[in-house]
Amino acid sequence: MPAWKALSGELDPDVRTFAERLRLVIDRSGLGVAAVAERTGHEPSDWEAYANAARPVPRSAVVALSDVTGADLGPLTAHWEHADRAWKRLPGARGPAPEAAPAGGPAPADPADRTMRIRAVPPAPEAGRPAARAPRRGSPLLYAAGIVGAALVVTAAVLLVDLGGTGKPPAAAPPPPAATTAPAPGPSLPEGVRCTGADCGGLDPEDMGCGGPLATTVARTRLGAALVEVRHSEVCAAAWARISGAAAGDEVSVQSGTAVRVANVAADGDGGAYTAMIPVPSGSAARACAALSGGEDGCTGG
Repeated sequence: MPAWKALSGELDPDVRTFAERLRLVIDRSGLGVAAVAERTGHEPSDWEAYANAARPVPRSAVVALSDVTGADLGPLTAHWEHADRAWKRLPGARGPAPEAAPAGGPAPADPADRTMRIRAVPPAPEAGRPAARAPRRGSPLLYAAGIVGAALVVTAAVLLVDLGGTGKPPAAAPPPPAATTAPAPGPSLPEGVRCTGADCGGLDPEDMGCGGPLATTVARTRLGAALVEVRHSEVCAAAWARISGAAAGDEVSVQSGTAVRVANVAADGDGGAYTAMIPVPSGSAARACAALSGGEDGCTGG
């Protein structure tokens, strides 16, 4: 196992927790920093910096570490999100962590170096074809001919009216009736339910009326005394994670694909917490994970 340097006492607590989790994952894998770097496509110096909390960690490195070590991506991603937000709060933060270049490959270029200034260039005239000339002005004779022609048209119209016309212009045909399309009916939601599907993403299930009798537990697991559940509302087409019997600081998360929502058990609470919702077509599309302050972690479904 590598001999890790002591972490700075001035680190943000979330950054420190994530750095400790990275070290634990690498130690448990038995691979060492060099082997992890070779298998994830990142330089050993990058992994040294990540594990020592000297540099923000790109999400791709977290996913690659989970792949090569077999560590559960749910809790690992949840810790990364907290640490990433902490990095962004630092003075001079520049958004998300930059993606490290693969080992042996070129370093990522600064986006400013790739900016091209494009200047419009007028097209050249075709070979053998003269450039277009400005139109010539009409002669006074042409203008006079136009005026005489217009006068003749007006005179002919007056004579036609006097020879039997009504003197009134023909009535304009009525415009066709405008086509009306009835608006598509929206989803009919039970009273008190305020969202469904994608509109529920990131919202509190209780505030949106998706909990209570409209929700069911579709998966559960136990970690020590803590019960971890996946809660799903068919009406709201969304799922969330809930933990009970936990200790202050314990963490619960819900995950579906790349979507992750995280919540922590409050110190002054009743040992329970639940996450915000993620839209899912069915409860089986989501899983709940927990990371206990004592170091134990696990997820529903394995």
